[in-house]
Amino acid sequence: MLLKGKTAIITGCNRGIGKAILEKFAENGANIFACARKDYPEFVENINALAEKYSVEITPIYFDMTDEDAMKNAVMSIRKSRRNIDILVNNAGILADFNLFQMTPVENMRKVFEVNFFAQMKLTQYISRLMKNGSIIFISSVVALDGSPGQIGYVGSKSALIGATKTLSIELGQFNIRVNAVAPGIIETDMGDELNQELAQDIIERSALKRRGTPIEVANTVLFLASDLSNYITGQYIRVDGGAFAGIGRGGG
Repeated sequence: MLLKGKTAIITGCNRGIGKAILEKFAENGANIFACARKDYPEFVENINALAEKYSVEITPIYFDMTDEDAMKNAVMSIRKSRRNIDILVNNAGILADFNLFQMTPVENMRKVFEVNFFAQMKLTQYISRLMKNGSIIFISSVVALDGSPGQIGYVGSKSALIGATKTLSIELGQFNIRVNAVAPGIIETDMGDELNQELAQDIIERSALKRRGTPIEVANTVLFLASDLSNYITGQYIRVDGGAFAGIGRGGG
């Protein structure tokens, strides 16, 4: 078990990629603070089942990423556990409305940044103080690297995470805290279903594997970055996209 004896914090655990990361970490022996915005019965049932199945401790933590007081209270409850935090996975995020740049109010962009970037920076400030060493992982997106029409706020916020990853890896490296990012492509999630499907299909057709990825495939990469297998990797991002745009330049258009 790659995470036996380690304690992790994962945000956005109630569905999609976050849920898959939760399951993969529990399977690999981690004790987990599982963060969600609200107390969903299905969420509680899932974490109880995982805790029993894998003999780990999973503690639900509820707060809205944009509610700083609620975040502070959540961090205080984690601090009171007196556990050293080994892993932080910043997974929670939102998708912006699809509008071309000229039709997108700056206020809309700001709302996306509040969740996808600023809230994650604030949480990372709090949690990094509880870490003596370990791994911080941001969930970015391939659009941060390739761009995508109609998603200026989302693309900008996910691009900011890549820059933060590189900067924080330098600042926190002296404390033996590694910082990396994962950039998923088109994944089989509720958020993936909200994408412009014509654009999504075009990306899939241009990719090397020509299919959507699964949340577990993303979670496997996060597991690698969280574990000691990646002890000499920091300041990096890993694309999990099935070879998106691999066909460009070879007859792919």
